[in-house]
Amino acid sequence: MSERRARRILGLYRFAGWAIYPFVGAYVAWRASKGKEDPKRRAERYGRPSRARPPGPLVWFHAASVGETLAVIPLVESICDYGVNVVLTTGTVTSANLATRRLGERVIHQYVPLDLRPAIRRFLDHWDPDLAIIAESEIWPMTILELGARRVPQVLVNGRLSDRSFAAWQKRRHVAEALFENLAHVVAQSEVDGERFRALGARPVTVSGNLKVDTPPPPVDEKSLALLSRQIGHRKTWAAISTHDGEEAVAAEVHAMLRGRHSGLLTIIVPRHPERVDALAAELAAQGLNVVRRSEGKRIAPETDILLGDTVGEMGLYLRLTEIAFVGRSLTSQGGQNPLEPAMLDTAVLAGRNVQNFRDAYQRLIENGGARFVRDRDMLAGAVNFLLNNEDARHEMMAAGAQTVEDMRGALQTTLKALDPFIQPLKVEARLREGGS
Repeated sequence: MSERRARRILGLYRFAGWAIYPFVGAYVAWRASKGKEDPKRRAERYGRPSRARPPGPLVWFHAASVGETLAVIPLVESICDYGVNVVLTTGTVTSANLATRRLGERVIHQYVPLDLRPAIRRFLDHWDPDLAIIAESEIWPMTILELGARRVPQVLVNGRLSDRSFAAWQKRRHVAEALFENLAHVVAQSEVDGERFRALGARPVTVSGNLKVDTPPPPVDEKSLALLSRQIGHRKTWAAISTHDGEEAVAAEVHAMLRGRHSGLLTIIVPRHPERVDALAAELAAQGLNVVRRSEGKRIAPETDILLGDTVGEMGLYLRLTEIAFVGRSLTSQGGQNPLEPAMLDTAVLAGRNVQNFRDAYQRLIENGGARFVRDRDMLAGAVNFLLNNEDARHEMMAAGAQTVEDMRGALQTTLKALDPFIQPLKVEARLREGGS
């Protein structure tokens, strides 16, 4: 593909944005009806601010969803400590709630504007950021081009490119180069990610490791933990977390296979998307399983088979109720989910082999004995059974996972060092404003 054709494609993308802009309202309204948008803040998706811009230097952070938000929170907090204003955009209701819980009034949260020129221009005209920091793999053409036209430095942090994304960009190499040339720096998660960004024209590229390693363990309400722990008592437990469609059924089948061998076995299932829980609860009950939904607050009784984790923000609770966790989106779906949270909470990690999005983390955990791959339901049942029966082996996996996470730390400091040339002038400006006020 020639450079001229790449420019033509981006021009068509821009024109298409103009063409569909008048009709986007119906789409956003539909998402709001499904609980995927905050109906009271829909205007933010069109770049219309709900808050005033504070005086002084300002950094725009964008994190797509919960995982990306968790990853950048320590980075956001570090920049807030410098006295620099931060606007944090996310794309989901759950990530917005997370940002409010963890960061409060330290940042201004807005929903990310649609990647359409009118929305992006309106957003940038109001917030006028001095620096844009984008998390992981959020490559939005109009946003990047508009920031580039305004000469706002853009830095991609915790950057990653999945196998599928890299293959797609390779087919459109000139388009990738036309976009990535606007990035002032890419801080990649792994050497593989770094090489992929370089191959697509990004310069300079630094490899930091995964920012998710430098986050604290997911928090827990100690009263809730104590209450559920008393209800569970000495029963054996295992968890299937961040599961996707089909994996809950596998977990239920594993429970049915093992409960005869482990009297009183409790299986904890935490689906990735809580909106699927009504159907899941009905499906599990139809299989003759006794299900307690966390959101309903019912007691975990001796006859309870499944604790269904249908609440948001309580992964720290669920993981502290077990020592074995299967991490989903890895058997019946592609890409995997983050294994670092269970590992840092002393949990033996199991997963399917489809973990491309977290390849580096799994590779290190597997090499050090903190995680194991399973091929299918029967192999998962065998692994859970083995770990339930063998306390020493289970505790060895738990300790290996926790140590692996500790050895992987350092991404936050590497990222802050890469950001320093962009942040330092803003720190100076913030101090001067504070001194002059």
